[in-house]
Amino acid sequence: MVLLTLNEHEETVIDKIIAAISDYIQLEPMEITPASVLSFPGLEIIQSRRQVLQGGEEINLTRLEYSTLVFLASNPGIVLTQTQIFEAVWNMDSDSCHSSAVNVIYNLRKKIEPDSKNPTYIKTVLGVGYKFDG
Repeated sequence: MVLLTLNEHEETVIDKIIAAISDYIQLEPMEITPASVLSFPGLEIIQSRRQVLQGGEEINLTRLEYSTLVFLASNPGIVLTQTQIFEAVWNMDSDSCHSSAVNVIYNLRKKIEPDSKNPTYIKTVLGVGYKFDG
């Protein structure tokens, strides 16, 4: 099984490739829907309402903070680079904006972490990036 995340142009190209090879191999389409609720000890992300609760209290997040949190929390335990985070959340190449991801994670930690200097959820992996521990 192969799972890809694509933009519209890439998806069109892949659709053309699949159509060309579909006579030669059997392909089964698979629809993946994100979990409507991501739940962790003390933290709940209700995606259908774009709502984040910490200990039952609603946390107000910016669009970028929310999208970064969902991206990280949807990939728990996986180390993600600043480039991967930036490209997934901002939907653009990351040639010049590594500091943007760092700043959003800094602000996100201040809002969701019980102690932002000793994070529980968003861990730094030195020299690599970040991972979400739930």
